[in-house]
Amino acid sequence: MAKFIPLKFKNSSPPEMIRKSEEFFEELAQRRTVRFFSDKSIPEEVIINSIKAAGRAPSGANFQPWFFAVVKDQAIKSRIRLAAEKEERAFYNNVAPPEWIKALEPFGTNSEKPFLENAPYLIVVFERKHSVDKNNHIVKHYYTKESVGIAAGVLLTALHHSGLATLTHTPSPMNFLSEILNRPPNEKPFLLLVCGYPAENCTVPDIKKKNIDEIMTIY
Repeated sequence: MAKFIPLKFKNSSPPEMIRKSEEFFEELAQRRTVRFFSDKSIPEEVIINSIKAAGRAPSGANFQPWFFAVVKDQAIKSRIRLAAEKEERAFYNNVAPPEWIKALEPFGTNSEKPFLENAPYLIVVFERKHSVDKNNHIVKHYYTKESVGIAAGVLLTALHHSGLATLTHTPSPMNFLSEILNRPPNEKPFLLLVCGYPAENCTVPDIKKKNIDEIMTIY
């Protein structure tokens, strides 16, 4: 049985809690997906601290089934772009159903992904299906997709809070990321996160989010 220790928890007054929640919402309401990035360098410590925050996410049985591959090497980013665009061309031309292509029209997306080279950092989030213990035994992980999804959300929020723009990219399939980054067989690419400063004069689609009464019910 695991050792239990006292919880360190700072209680806040109801007014303070409300204020904090409102401030957090206002900050997150400014987050936008960006497709035009500057190549301006960013502090690497911001990336590291954001991943440290993501590593604090809850996970099934505390197995922490994630790995974050940080890519800043320009040659590797170029390889990733070439491979991603190859998969994207096949997807747009042969796989994607007409309704999906139509749904993407307002965003102006296509198979060209220059942001994969322009942005200073790419973070590839991997899902670890299992680990191997010191006796070379396979240890199965549980609720891996849910756990990694939560960690990815924390990472996205931490990067935004730090002042960086982001883009979530999921080329299909993503196996080329495992090959390019030489990751082990027990890891599967989950998400490719692009981060950096927005390009000068960057624009984003004029979209709206659903109202609270469309996404919540209090019983």
